[in-house]
Amino acid sequence: MSTSFPFTAVVGQDDLRLALLLNAVSPAVGGVLVRGEKGTAKSTAVRALSALLPEVPVVPGCRFSCDPASPDPGCPDGPHEAGGGAERPARMVELPVGASEDRLVGALDIERALSEGVKAFEPGLLADAHRGILYVDEVNLLHDHLVDLLLDAAAMGASYVEREGVSVRHAARFLLVGTMNPEEGELRPQLLDRFGLTVEVAASREPDQRVEVVKRRLAYDDDPAAFAARWAEDEAAVRARIVAARELLPSVRLGDGALRQIAATCAAFEVDGMRADIVMARTATALAAWAGRTDVLAEDVRQAALLALPHRRRRNPFDAPGLDEDKLDETLEEFGGSDDDDPDPDPGPDGPGGGGGQPEPDDAPQGDGDTAARPEAGENGQPQPSGAGEQSAVRASEPFRTKVLSVPGIGEGAAGRRSRARTEHGRTTGARRPRGALTKLHLAATVQAAAPHQRARGRSGPGLVVRRDDLRQATREGREGNLVLFVVDASGSMAARQRMSAVKGAVLSLLLDAYQRRDKVGLVTFRDTGADVALPPTSSVDAAAARLETLPTGGRTPLAAGLLRAHDVLRVERLRDPARRPLVVLVTDGRATGGPEPVALAGRAARLFAADGVASVVVDCESGPVRLGLAGQLAGELGGTAVTLDELRADSIAGLVKDVQRRAA
Repeated sequence: MSTSFPFTAVVGQDDLRLALLLNAVSPAVGGVLVRGEKGTAKSTAVRALSALLPEVPVVPGCRFSCDPASPDPGCPDGPHEAGGGAERPARMVELPVGASEDRLVGALDIERALSEGVKAFEPGLLADAHRGILYVDEVNLLHDHLVDLLLDAAAMGASYVEREGVSVRHAARFLLVGTMNPEEGELRPQLLDRFGLTVEVAASREPDQRVEVVKRRLAYDDDPAAFAARWAEDEAAVRARIVAARELLPSVRLGDGALRQIAATCAAFEVDGMRADIVMARTATALAAWAGRTDVLAEDVRQAALLALPHRRRRNPFDAPGLDEDKLDETLEEFGGSDDDDPDPDPGPDGPGGGGGQPEPDDAPQGDGDTAARPEAGENGQPQPSGAGEQSAVRASEPFRTKVLSVPGIGEGAAGRRSRARTEHGRTTGARRPRGALTKLHLAATVQAAAPHQRARGRSGPGLVVRRDDLRQATREGREGNLVLFVVDASGSMAARQRMSAVKGAVLSLLLDAYQRRDKVGLVTFRDTGADVALPPTSSVDAAAARLETLPTGGRTPLAAGLLRAHDVLRVERLRDPARRPLVVLVTDGRATGGPEPVALAGRAARLFAADGVASVVVDCESGPVRLGLAGQLAGELGGTAVTLDELRADSIAGLVKDVQRRAA
């Protein structure tokens, strides 16, 4: 058995360690979401936590880890008699990003259920994680329906498996820990809210601390057992402190003063619902128990707010999580302290992070400064020479709700909310023989396939004789997410301040729509002498929004270069993810300048997309009383359609609700 990196040997990351330890003391806190850049010990700290948890008493032979003191009366392996039992270490179960629904919740043997009427159930990862830790690395990349199942089980403390009228229920209470890199895409706000606490982690910028990280990692890699032995005493101390805090937890008093502070803080930060209040109360109580106190103090409430509220304040995917600490302090002061007025509470023998032996960070991650827009030159309407006339970035106008743009036909890509697709979830449209394991039984088709063979199979009783060949998989139609590739004209002809602001607002609105519909996005821009991939295809819509905000404008309009670069991006992405269908959104006024025959060259580049059958839409940004209609002509070359900025709005009187591409049958 491999030796894990000791929890107490993790350098810095105090908030991360504290959040994990509080959940170890009180699993009712609701788990931890760890957000941060790659290489910041997120996974290392989570895996190390399992070694600190006390051993778990279980009923021998029970696949669902029932507690012998109070076994689950509905356990599929039960009933169990109370008393007796054995102890085993607490488990840490990892949920892979590509796991199936059956692997998560378990699977029923449909064939035996139909023919014998028995509930033959194979437990999933939720059963394995009962009374332990369930760890999801890159939780933001997990399919939405799996996240829903996971969080429902965490909230209810039980998992339900339903298959064609046959159901199984078992207990599933676990410490849920998810890690994610925000650069790869965000979780939906309603899913963020289901995690009790969240912490932001970043690599230290302090050289001495970074040196210590490297030293410890190299020492661990050279001899894991010897390295773990060096930290055994600290590990034992933290393990004992967790046990003591668990025993003290029921005695901790949450006074009316602390409750008023919690309620006032949640109201001041306009947090939706009541889950934040409850999580803050549980976290503050766990903090007091961790510090060895029986009263919740104002400092506990403040720390609980810093852990429980930042991710609940996001109103859209482009909002950065965070909390105004000055406002927090003012609210806590205004509504008084806890029932204990001690201004300097004892945080415990090792400080709030516990463990001991870790250097404290001397600096905090520095945020990006605001980029102020510089004064811009006015638009003169004439092509500008290469390298001249570059204007600073302007801010986008307010986003709006856009019309639905979809890819025609039926795809088989990743689940989402944009275009029609064959999916595992959706309305049933037919049946087929299963390819591999059966996941969604089509009962009527299965009975119809088995019925003609009953006499030949010697059926004598009421049961239906079902063979493997009779089983039919339901085919379902739902929605898929697409690759939405934005190709944005940033040339001088688009550079008037108000005009570019409106264009950016439209693209930002489409990005918000892409976020809600679970799309991948990419951003190609063209101006001056060429085209750039401002953002390769990614699930991080907010990264695309950040690149858009800093986009400069000016220079010639190399339209052909932009189209050719976009075509190359799609070619590479098709090799990486062939099932995900692309949707090209070209934002331009249709003008092309620079080089020999720029208009003809742009037309030839556009016809490449039509030849590949790529769905496309041209957002026509031409303005003024006299319009040349160049964007409409370009849309014809692309084999797509053109819409104006006004028509893009969902409340537009133009009534544009159609596919982005119409082709003759």
